[in-house]
Amino acid sequence: MERPTSSPNETGTAVPTTRLAPSPTGALHLGNARTFLVNWALARQNGWKVVLRIEDLDTPRVKPGVIEQTIETLGWLGMDWDEVAPLQSSDLAPYRSAMDALARAGCVFPSELSRTEIAEAAGAPHEDSGEVRFDASLRPSEFPCAFADAQTNWRLAVPAGRVDFTDSFLGPQSIDVSASVGDFVVWTQRGQPSYQLAVTVDDHRQGVTHVVRGDDLVDSAARQTLIRRALGIGRDPVYCHLPLVRGADGKRLAKRHGDTRIDHYREKGVPAERVIALIARWCGLPGRNELVLASDFASGLSLDTMSREDVTFTPEDDRWLLDAASR
Repeated sequence: MERPTSSPNETGTAVPTTRLAPSPTGALHLGNARTFLVNWALARQNGWKVVLRIEDLDTPRVKPGVIEQTIETLGWLGMDWDEVAPLQSSDLAPYRSAMDALARAGCVFPSELSRTEIAEAAGAPHEDSGEVRFDASLRPSEFPCAFADAQTNWRLAVPAGRVDFTDSFLGPQSIDVSASVGDFVVWTQRGQPSYQLAVTVDDHRQGVTHVVRGDDLVDSAARQTLIRRALGIGRDPVYCHLPLVRGADGKRLAKRHGDTRIDHYREKGVPAERVIALIARWCGLPGRNELVLASDFASGLSLDTMSREDVTFTPEDDRWLLDAASR
């Protein structure tokens, strides 16, 4: 694996670095905007370098124009960054190099088993994600020592035992990947790395030391730790997993809850400062200000004031936003 790209500071230590990493599979909505804004605010409070990284490897779901739209919307909300990483899809060589290393270490194997075949052998889907647990008994008797067939699913041979880490927001975490999902995919039959492998490789290459994202990805932290261990790369980043924004029905914010895109409110004439004011309220900032600048949000944010519970986006929140457009 190549060395990380973050420059050392004057003391010779790595510069603390985080990443804003939207996926261009859909427009930015209030839920992921909140996570990005908190991430950006923590970075600006603490002097972290911010890398903008567009994670575009979910090729079939990437929508035309969304990349440009997402970047423009982040800027409209008042966020900025110090570096722009190349699109993941522009160069697969670093991920292939990682697969070569994993194969040489005997940590991965190809598998052409269908979801149905895995389900019949291993039982129920992994809770929430819909994944089917891949049991170690389904592994081949011998692992190839080279990464050869890039048009086949390759899986990481997950060791038994728990992955322990302390999340800066959620506290101590202990996750048994072998018991929950088992051997998970690190390279897909589309000829591309999986999310888990791509994120791990890119975080290492870009010198990412702090990861801020939704708590639906806590399990991913354990998987990415296992990949790092198998590759023998870097320290684990400091994780901060935030509660999700959900609709009034308790489900993750989606089209069923109406149009919650940031650009929807922008097109209706809602100022960015009104959107940030709602996010600020969700984050426990005092008062119910009509308008909040991104810079004020960054200076006032404290993880200590944020609820550990999921946020509910209500019809009243929607009306409060749109009320600004009617004035």
